[in-house]
Amino acid sequence: MTRADEAAAPNGRTRDAARTQAEILDVATREFARAGYDGARVDEIAARTRTTKRMIYYYFGGKEQLFTAVLERAYGVIREAERRLDVEHLDPVAAIRRLAELTFDHHEQHPDFIRLVSIENIHGAEHIAASEKLGRIGSPALDVIRRILAAGQESGLFTADVDAVDLHAMISSFCFFRVSNRHTFRVLFDRDLVDPAQHEHYRTMLGDMVIAYLTAERAAE
Repeated sequence: MTRADEAAAPNGRTRDAARTQAEILDVATREFARAGYDGARVDEIAARTRTTKRMIYYYFGGKEQLFTAVLERAYGVIREAERRLDVEHLDPVAAIRRLAELTFDHHEQHPDFIRLVSIENIHGAEHIAASEKLGRIGSPALDVIRRILAAGQESGLFTADVDAVDLHAMISSFCFFRVSNRHTFRVLFDRDLVDPAQHEHYRTMLGDMVIAYLTAERAAE
């Protein structure tokens, strides 16, 4: 069956194909996160799904394209959450805190995303650079941050020289580190950064850090 045949197939068959692709991506996500790009094997991914290696190649084209599809879907999840974020009714301080909490919660709930991003950095982001979809997806969070910063600066709450990308990096860094370095940090300092008992402590700490950064100049004056 060709892709053209599939497109012309009854809706039931199209839904089955969509479910098969979703299952492949689910298993591939776990396998790439576990073994890395070099260590993951398409044979193993096929063995863990209800399909064959041939069908994986049919749907995705090869291991490289499959990993790219995994990345595209992983980034799509956080971008969709950013798009759904509604902070327009909040004051600038509450709005930026809510945005930080969104990233905090997402990264904690999606440890495979953290591993995938780490793996892609090892490979120089070559798959992201080659992906047209990821090149277009952008980050809705940046637009939200810019609007919040503008409102905060207009009201006099925030300093005027804060860059949205810098602030995004600040928030992402803390959230990413908690998950990516959890095990080494625990061994070195005997503290689990993802301990459920400390969830609210670190969540609040992130918001406090961000607000302190945004209001530092005003406080100093």
